Amino acid sequence: MEIRNPYLMFLGDAPDQLAAKTANGVRQWRPEWCLGQLRLEGCKADIGLPDMTLEEAAGKGAKTLVIGVANRGGRIGTSWVDTMLKALDLGMDIASGLHNKVADIPEVARKAAELGRSIFDVRHPGRDFEVGTGARRPGKRLLTVGTDCSVGKMFTSLAIEKEMRSRGIKADFRATGQTGILIAGSGVSVDAVISDFISGATEFLAPANDPDHWDLIEGQGSLFHASYAGVSLGLLHGAQADALVLCHEPGRPHMRGLPHYKLPEIDECIALNERCARLTNPDARVVGIACNTSALSEEEMRRVLGDLSDRFGMPAVDPVRTGVAAIVDRLV
Repeated sequence: MEIRNPYLMFLGDAPDQLAAKTANGVRQWRPEWCLGQLRLEGCKADIGLPDMTLEEAAGKGAKTLVIGVANRGGRIGTSWVDTMLKALDLGMDIASGLHNKVADIPEVARKAAELGRSIFDVRHPGRDFEVGTGARRPGKRLLTVGTDCSVGKMFTSLAIEKEMRSRGIKADFRATGQTGILIAGSGVSVDAVISDFISGATEFLAPANDPDHWDLIEGQGSLFHASYAGVSLGLLHGAQADALVLCHEPGRPHMRGLPHYKLPEIDECIALNERCARLTNPDARVVGIACNTSALSEEEMRRVLGDLSDRFGMPAVDPVRTGVAAIVDRLV
């Protein structure tokens, strides 16, 4: 899917700031694509963009209304339908990362078809994929992996892309989740791909490229998470990554959503990810550790990152607080 920009970010009637995390992620990483925000009565979220009506946004050239709300259960509010219909009338496409599909709303789907507009339900791939082959292909690829889910794999991938591009290195972020797709403007939500085709979808997402080009592939889940390890393994095989970056949150008490599972040890996690990645790239290796240290003081952060770097002989960074330059230095 290729989503047209600029975007009008729709916050609907989001009850709090967290409910607008999808919109906020897009605003943070692709501010040049975001014209403004549209909030309905009762909305308690604000991502710092100018408030606009649909007419104002259309007049400024908005191409897509992005449903930037991540509410409980991924449901589409009935109060949003009129806004979607009007956006279509004004020439905009609609993109959404919710579980429920905009294309399943009869009146919205009907109007989009009548007007020749596109609906992007980014959690649901709009095409079929081949099975993976593992055949060697040119280009360089980096995949972020994790000790757990929700430890900063998307953020780390985007930070590495930004750092590489600032140095004139050819690099592209390859999105594998709904927020990442809205940030990139394209991608494949691999958690919605039939399991047999996850590695093939990843090969499609990051195909053969120039020898000096880096694809920075957004990781998902963890090989150690009982719920999501299958997606993580499919990405490892399809990415055929030259480099892996391990993402981790120090001090996390247990696997997210699984209080009966503790987090793996870092050395165990490095070893298993390298072993699995080497099925399709025998030279794959972990080149850095990216930590979310938001719960730590400055002194604690420096100690934790220093200990990890000394122990494993590789850069250990916090993409937010220290940046990822040390990892890119090692890659180039």
